[in-house]
Amino acid sequence: MSQLTIESLRTILVEVAGQDDSFDADTDIATLTFDELGYDSLALMELASTVEKRFGVEIDEEELAKLATPGDLVLFVNGMLAEVS
Repeated sequence: MSQLTIESLRTILVEVAGQDDSFDADTDIATLTFDELGYDSLALMELASTVEKRFGVEIDEEELAKLATPGDLVLFVNGMLAEVS
């Protein structure tokens, strides 16, 4: 199974929650917090659900709450993928 990348996560973020006009698509999102990107808890739950379906992993709510940035989420998901392969 392929790994989650920042670019694929960026695509998923826009799919599940959209983006406002002030968001620069070229911004390095890896270290920005989800709050800074304008994503609330509902958007994060939708994001987790979409990532779970596409990558066959399970992200529980407690773990999701600990993941502050897209980079954190990518590392977490890829770590889970490495464990199952």
